[in-house]
Amino acid sequence: MTKAVFSDTDKVNIRWFWRNYIKEKSLWLILIMALIILQGFVYQQFLVYTEEGLRVIFDGGSFLDLIKICGFVILAFGLRAIISYIVPVLSARLAGEAVLKLRGHLIKKVMHLRQVYFDRNSSSELILRMVNQIDGLSQFVGHTSVNALRDSVTIIIVSGYLIYKSALLFFAALIVLPVIFLVLKVVSEAIKRIRKSAEKILGAYINSIDEMAGGVRTIKMSNQEETEIKRMYSASSGIKDLSIELQKAQALVLPAIDLSSAFVFVLVIGGGGYMVLSDDYSLDSASIITFILGMVIIFDPARSLSQFFTKMQASLVLVESIKSLLDTEDEKTDDLEKPNFCAENVKIILNNVSFSYVDDALLFDKISMEFKPGQKTAIVGSTGSGKTTILSLITRLYEVTDGQITFNGQDGRKFSRSSLRSHFSIVAQDVVIFNSSIHENIRYANPTASVEEIQNAAKRARIDTLMHERGDLPVGPKGSQLSGGQKQRISIARAFLRPAPVLVLDEATSALDALTEKSVNDSFYELQKDKTTIVITHKLSSVLDADKIYVLESGKLIEAGTHEKLMQKDSIYKSMFNAQLHEDV
Repeated sequence: MTKAVFSDTDKVNIRWFWRNYIKEKSLWLILIMALIILQGFVYQQFLVYTEEGLRVIFDGGSFLDLIKICGFVILAFGLRAIISYIVPVLSARLAGEAVLKLRGHLIKKVMHLRQVYFDRNSSSELILRMVNQIDGLSQFVGHTSVNALRDSVTIIIVSGYLIYKSALLFFAALIVLPVIFLVLKVVSEAIKRIRKSAEKILGAYINSIDEMAGGVRTIKMSNQEETEIKRMYSASSGIKDLSIELQKAQALVLPAIDLSSAFVFVLVIGGGGYMVLSDDYSLDSASIITFILGMVIIFDPARSLSQFFTKMQASLVLVESIKSLLDTEDEKTDDLEKPNFCAENVKIILNNVSFSYVDDALLFDKISMEFKPGQKTAIVGSTGSGKTTILSLITRLYEVTDGQITFNGQDGRKFSRSSLRSHFSIVAQDVVIFNSSIHENIRYANPTASVEEIQNAAKRARIDTLMHERGDLPVGPKGSQLSGGQKQRISIARAFLRPAPVLVLDEATSALDALTEKSVNDSFYELQKDKTTIVITHKLSSVLDADKIYVLESGKLIEAGTHEKLMQKDSIYKSMFNAQLHEDV
């Protein structure tokens, strides 16, 4: 049993795209359709005038009649030229509006996706969907589809005229259609399969480019340019192979159309000639020449239309990929009916919390911690001990596997994530820096902040001098023109600017020199006042004044206490502190 041209999934995806992004533009579609139909009748009138002109020539008509006919042809094609300009402009506008709405939905979806999605999928897949696939879909909707509609209307209108002239001759020519449809069906299935493979390989290639661009400094310093060239070439070779395979599949269509056309023209010329020579039919030389010209007009858009079907199959792969992302479960779904959390002071308790990534072994097993307002609580441990994961659980980037995390005595899962996160001001090790001025980068934490407030935050973070020196100059992609310490001071300035009852310092001063770190820490004392302060660090010198220190090792809470108490016993913390003290000396 042969497969249908459109699978059930294809039909669902087509209805989904039409209902959400095209249907609301129905009036535009009607206008475009009306113009295309009018354009199609130009061809019909061209055939009528051509036949009349031929009869003037064959039957010895007047020169004036011939001039009139030529004038009508010029006017008709002038109208077609005007329509040929208007239709693409309107279709581009329609496609632009539809794709803009789709981009907006994708952006919202990405912002609300669960963290686990980003853990399991590379950034290249998002880039592929939000740039390449969207652009490809826009081209299909705005240009390819409208051209296909124009070609279809031309074929229908011209075919109607040819049927009127000789139904017998026209329908005799259609015996080649089964062959064409069979070729289109085989090719469509092949293109779908190849495009799905191509999307995966292209995603891997984009990811390789992202890795190379992000690590070019290390690559050069390690003298690994040639190694990277080979890796990138290997990644791109798969794209080449699939591109050739795709072209081979598409190349089957046009030869099939051309061979069918040859057969049709032989049939029309032979059969039409017989009708002209026979006394049993009313066709004359002018009619048969016009009929052949009409078939020529039909086959040109037929060739284009055949390519449309192959492009449509490729576009259906894009729609399926985009829709699958939009259908991915996100955080917002859970928060729709949950109340907001609102408090001036926040007490956070981890009560026998266990956590594991999906299908993985437990990372934490029954960990309990407490973070109180007005206190500075530190979480320390070696790299990979799970310090930052604790922060991810508190801010509900991940959900606990067992146990609970309470906010002022209530389970955090009862409240919307956005309302909980609004109570946090975070200075992280990995700082997000945008290619704008330092002033605008600081404003990111509080878009409604005044110039004076931003300047004050910059001063407290010891970044005010650089901000004034650079003025409105952008800092480069990802802050490439800034040092690691300057980036972190921007992050610290954001913390000063964002009024939130919970302050999180996640390796907040790891990129600062000792002198700058001391001055920034002095500012932190003021910022920490009355706040629930959580310090996540491997630098034990920054937690000497902590009200409580939790020591993690391989996902286990092994020690807890103040610096003085932990140093009084033979503790892991004491060993870590002494080792770092020795390194500093």
